[in-house]
Amino acid sequence: MAAGKSVINLAQVAAEAIAEKLGVDIIAIDMTEQMVLSEVFLIATGSNEVQVDAIADGVFKAMAEIGEKPIRREGKGQWILLDYSDLVVHIQSQELRNYYMLDRLWNDCPRIPLLVSEAR
Repeated sequence: MAAGKSVINLAQVAAEAIAEKLGVDIIAIDMTEQMVLSEVFLIATGSNEVQVDAIADGVFKAMAEIGEKPIRREGKGQWILLDYSDLVVHIQSQELRNYYMLDRLWNDCPRIPLLVSEAR
C-alpha cells in the first residue's frame, strides 16, 4: 500500500515551507511498507543550528495554517523532529545528515516526488 494522497499533500506543504527557509536536500520517503505508525518521512538539511530551528518553525507555522499540529516536537540544535502522525519531518544539520544517513537507511523504500524549488 502506498502513502495516501492526504499525507503526500501534507508532505508537499512541509517541503515548500522547508524550501522557503532555504533548507536543502529535501526528500520524501514512502514508509508504508516498513512502518505501522508513519506513512512518510520528510528529510531536509539546514546549514547550521539556527537555520535548522528556523526551518522547523517554518514547517510548524505552515502546517498550523492548514489546521495541522504536531503530536510532538523533539530535539534542538542539529536535529529537530516534527511528528504529524502519518508524516514525520526530520530537519538535520549536514553533519548529522551525513552521519545518520536516514535516506540511505531507508533506501529500499520508494521516494515520493516533491514539487519544490530549492535555493542553490
